[in-house]
Amino acid sequence: MKRNALLGAVVMLAVATVTAASEATADGGTGPLGVTAVAVATPQTARVGALFTAEDAEAGKFVGQHFCTASVVRSPHHNLIATAAHCLEGPGEFVFVPGYHDGHAPYGVWKADRVFLPDGWSKDQDEDSDVAFATLDERQAKGIEDVVGANRFTTGTATGATPVTVTGYPHAAEESVRCTNRPTPHSPTQQRIACPGLTSGTSGSPWVNGDGQVVGVLGGHEQGGDTDDVSYSIVLGAEAAQLYRAATADP
Repeated sequence: MKRNALLGAVVMLAVATVTAASEATADGGTGPLGVTAVAVATPQTARVGALFTAEDAEAGKFVGQHFCTASVVRSPHHNLIATAAHCLEGPGEFVFVPGYHDGHAPYGVWKADRVFLPDGWSKDQDEDSDVAFATLDERQAKGIEDVVGANRFTTGTATGATPVTVTGYPHAAEESVRCTNRPTPHSPTQQRIACPGLTSGTSGSPWVNGDGQVVGVLGGHEQGGDTDDVSYSIVLGAEAAQLYRAATADP
């Protein structure tokens, strides 16, 4: 709304400035919205990693073998990662490699201990339940969060309230990519984001806002989308909150 008063002009300028700042700093994302680029190594990107089978990791087979993305989220035991449920539905053990690039594991290889899937996915593979957690074994008496930090897993936020940055590992890439944009509703239980080049392998990528909150996980509708340019996440609600409580409870 236009206002003639000087005070009104100042208020409008302040709002525009805050909005621009929030768009530019969503999880450290920079540059224009809706552009995907190779991620520069930062403390934020170190919290995101690639998933590999334990068998490949033991054989030293990293290049070209990662199958999904996950990220470290805050937990009382400093040992928790979040990803998509469809990433963890198969048999066999897996490992998490934070900050992975070009066959290197700069922060080590972390073996998964326990997997937590919501009932909606375990029983019916409901696309509205496509979120999961896993706890990781310690390395050198430290939890993963002690080494790379973590973002807060946050439920109940309004879709598109602020832009988010999506960081993930496309199958064909040996380094992570990032894109910042504002999510929009797809349905009452699903949200979508327009970011090019988020191909297979980016499932499980965190959607992190400027407050360091994970407000989405790439997956959900069509297991994350059947095109590279539009991706989805469930709206993190009551089921996700319940699953987080289960994953962070004392063993």
